[in-house]
Amino acid sequence: MAKKRILVVEDDRDIHELIRYNLEREGFEVLSLYDGALAVDVAATRKPDLVLLDLMLPEYDGLDICRQLKNEGHTKHIPIIMITAKGTESDVVAGLSMGADDYIPKPFSPQVLLARIKAVFRRGSTPQEALDTQGVRGWGDLVLDLPKHKVSFKNHAVALTSIEFAILEFLSRSPGRVFSREQILDSVWKEGKFIIDRAVDVHIRGLRKKLGPAQDYIETVRGVGYRFKETE
Repeated sequence: MAKKRILVVEDDRDIHELIRYNLEREGFEVLSLYDGALAVDVAATRKPDLVLLDLMLPEYDGLDICRQLKNEGHTKHIPIIMITAKGTESDVVAGLSMGADDYIPKPFSPQVLLARIKAVFRRGSTPQEALDTQGVRGWGDLVLDLPKHKVSFKNHAVALTSIEFAILEFLSRSPGRVFSREQILDSVWKEGKFIIDRAVDVHIRGLRKKLGPAQDYIETVRGVGYRFKETE
C-alpha cells in the first residue's frame, strides 16, 4: 500500500521538525513548506492526501490559503487540518466554514496530532459498522452510498468534506432521533476534547448548503440539537 502523503505548512521550524519526525515515524510521506507562498501550487502538483496548515504564517494568511485550496478544482477534495496558535473561536469558525476538516490548537502533543490525522483518514472511508448494516441508504432522490463514500441528489453528486459525510452518516442511521451537539461531537470527533460546540453548527450549515433542495432532511430541534428527518 502506498504511503499517505501529508503536506505540512508551518513556519516554526522546531514545531515543523517535530511534526515531520512523528509523521515519518508513523510511515507517512511528508512534504515540507515553511511559508505559504507555494502551498496551493505544491498541493495541486504533488497531490497530498492531507494538508496540515498553520493559520499564522509570515506574509501569507493561512485562512486565505485554506480558501484557495477549497476553491480550486484540483485541491478542494484534499482534507485540511488547521494548526492555530490563535485559539480564537472566530478563526476556527472561519476555517471550518471554508471547508477545513478539523483544527488543532497549539500547543499539542504528537499523540493527539497523529490521532486527529488518522481520524480524518478514517472518516474518508466508510465506517465498518455502517457497512455491516446497510451499504446504500436512500430517501427519495437523496442517496447515501457507503461503500463508495458518495452522496447524490437527483443523480447529481454532492461533494462533502469527510466530517460533513460523517455527520450525515451518523444522523441518518436513526431518522427521527434527536442528537445533541455533544453526542455528535463524541461520534465524529472521538480524539481530543478541544472541539468547540460551534464547530458542529458550522459543519451542519455547510452540509445543508451543499445538499441544496435536500437540506430539509437535516432538522434543527431548538435547544436540543439536530436530527435526520423521519420519512414514511
